[in-house]
Amino acid sequence: MKTENEKLSKRDEKNREYILNGNMWSVVMRICFPLALYQSLTQIFKIFDSQMASYISSEAVSAVAYLSQLNMAISAVGGGLAVGASLKISETFGAGDFKKVKKQVSTLYLICGLIGLIIIGVFVPFAEGFLRMAKTPDELITVGKQYFIIETFSLVILFFNNVYIAIERARGNSKRILNLNVMMIVVKLSLTAWFVYGLHGNVTSIAIATLLSQLLMFGIAIKNMSGKEGIFGFSIRATALNHEIASPMIKQSIPVIVEKFSFAIGKVIVNSMSTGYGALTVGALGISNNIGGITTNPQNGFQEGGAAIISQNLGAKQYDRAFDAFKKIMVCNIVVGFIGYGLTMWNLQIISGMFAKDDVVFRELIQHIYRYEAYGVVPLGIHASIMALLYGYGLMKYTFLVNFMRVFALRVPVLWFLQNYTNIGSDSVGIVMMISNIGVGVLSALIAIIEIGKIRKQRMQEEQRVAV
Repeated sequence: MKTENEKLSKRDEKNREYILNGNMWSVVMRICFPLALYQSLTQIFKIFDSQMASYISSEAVSAVAYLSQLNMAISAVGGGLAVGASLKISETFGAGDFKKVKKQVSTLYLICGLIGLIIIGVFVPFAEGFLRMAKTPDELITVGKQYFIIETFSLVILFFNNVYIAIERARGNSKRILNLNVMMIVVKLSLTAWFVYGLHGNVTSIAIATLLSQLLMFGIAIKNMSGKEGIFGFSIRATALNHEIASPMIKQSIPVIVEKFSFAIGKVIVNSMSTGYGALTVGALGISNNIGGITTNPQNGFQEGGAAIISQNLGAKQYDRAFDAFKKIMVCNIVVGFIGYGLTMWNLQIISGMFAKDDVVFRELIQHIYRYEAYGVVPLGIHASIMALLYGYGLMKYTFLVNFMRVFALRVPVLWFLQNYTNIGSDSVGIVMMISNIGVGVLSALIAIIEIGKIRKQRMQEEQRVAV
């Protein structure tokens, strides 16, 4: 007999039925659109956040942009764990093994807590040494050391929040994710505005605002992880650090963690190489990435939601339906890419001016870099859609390969060549972004063609065996 914690709530039962049997266009829009909207709002508010940093100084903007890439490298651990493990949970949920889902959810939270303790123990005491090892310019260390330390605590809280959001995504609660994150974003932006404009704080105050907003989300997550959430609530008795429960989630997460960490470290390397053009160029590259995120973040929202839809349908052995989800996600991301390109290029003068204030040189740097980067937004939409397919099928070795090549074949070596064998100057960083983003779209498409062929061949062989 099932205990109360192992029962499927009516909402979860309804969501599962809908994802497995509802009209696929409707499912994609209902699950993915709130995630895409959330990602869009996050990016827009991140831009406002950087704009507030520009009120402090151009060095403050550069410090936030540069150190954010280091924070992304650290957060790759929690982010990769959330993605990989939640897809296993989604697959199990689709297969209908609800007792195992309960164990997976509880064990995932426990693993997350252990990793968080390790992160704090490693990076907080040795913050300055780590920043110097990453070749952070001295002026940015002076401005941003305390910012980095506080952001590290925020990242540990973010680990839990990412896992909580990933679990909500696996159960189809996209609207809850949107509502909670909009609330957190509004709180974060309000606190930052108060600290910067009202109290005339520095970049450290921006980090404090981030920490407080993450703690708010964490408090709500703790409340929602109570026993009332049934199989998706936390129970210490359900934790199982064993081969059956923990190992498959960790095994699926490791390639994603390595992929995200490598990608983030690659961006740190590019930032370090870009310091030869001056700290403002590093900041302009970070701002250009933020502008590009206006388009690529919603594409990532469709990727995340799409991977959950695909994996859940695969768990229920509805293979044609899983592939249908991929096709519709591809259409959505290409449309988003074209719209995003048009909107950002049309308003580039206004957007760049938001960051640069009266610094004409900084504004022109941002514009020059982004004009190159913008060419990659449609290929990145194709890439995000294929990543949803590969994640959904558990083909993590290919997602790692693609993103590793994106940085260490298409980005770092190209920038090195441009720096050493051309006189292009600071525009080199924009050209590198263009080449790597278009290149990864092409590479992803080639892998998708090969893997889709293999998947279809396997399906035909299975159907022939069943017919015999």
